[in-house]
Amino acid sequence: MSRTATYHTTVKWTGEHWGHLALGNGPELRFSAPPDAQGHADVLTPEDAFVAAANTCVMLMFIWACERFKLKLLSYECRTEGEKRIELDRTEIFTELRFAPRIRVAAGDEAPHAVEARVRRALAAAQKYSLVANSVKSAILIEPQIVVDAQGS
Repeated sequence: MSRTATYHTTVKWTGEHWGHLALGNGPELRFSAPPDAQGHADVLTPEDAFVAAANTCVMLMFIWACERFKLKLLSYECRTEGEKRIELDRTEIFTELRFAPRIRVAAGDEAPHAVEARVRRALAAAQKYSLVANSVKSAILIEPQIVVDAQGS
């Protein structure tokens, strides 16, 4: 049987191309359109938030998958780029999210190739179970750099 959960945010226009965002989980911050869309620099934009939502969700699901696959994660860092297409009529869509995680895991007593195979399975599980990645129309590409550290502990 399925169940539901509800999340909320509140936005308020504060003048010009500025807004205030209150997240249901507590944090509040200013946001704007990006500078190329008459917005402001050095502040959260909806585009940044979209890419960040996917990146953070995939990372948290990868950590969950590492626990399930008994991987000893030493480090994880991921740069994610969202490619936006702007049509002649000025409609816009993110066509692709490209993840480039740099992952370091300990091999322990296992062969490095076996550990790397489990890391790849964990990445596939992270993508499969990511709420945000499953909720977007954009293509999802994950191009990892995996280091299996034989000495890592």
